Amino acid sequence: MGLDQEPPFDFWPYFDSIPEEDFHGHDFSEGRVTYAWQSPDGAHQHVLVDCETPNVFLVLVLDLHACSVLGHHLLDLNRLYGLT
Repeated sequence: MGLDQEPPFDFWPYFDSIPEEDFHGHDFSEGRVTYAWQSPDGAHQHVLVDCETPNVFLVLVLDLHACSVLGHHLLDLNRLYGLT
């Protein structure tokens, strides 16, 4: 997905319903997406919502056939790989 492409469906209501504790103190309030990958079979898309902290993202997994969000995950590459 290119940066100028529209999302396949409106996933922001799901994002807005995520409990604050799932953010682990990180700020995702800008609602900016700079990375998204589609699975080779075209069934799913992984959307990375940017954080104020470099290398930290909230990943949303989209089911493109059902037009629904399957779930989310806090991806903290700083913690996982010792990045600074």
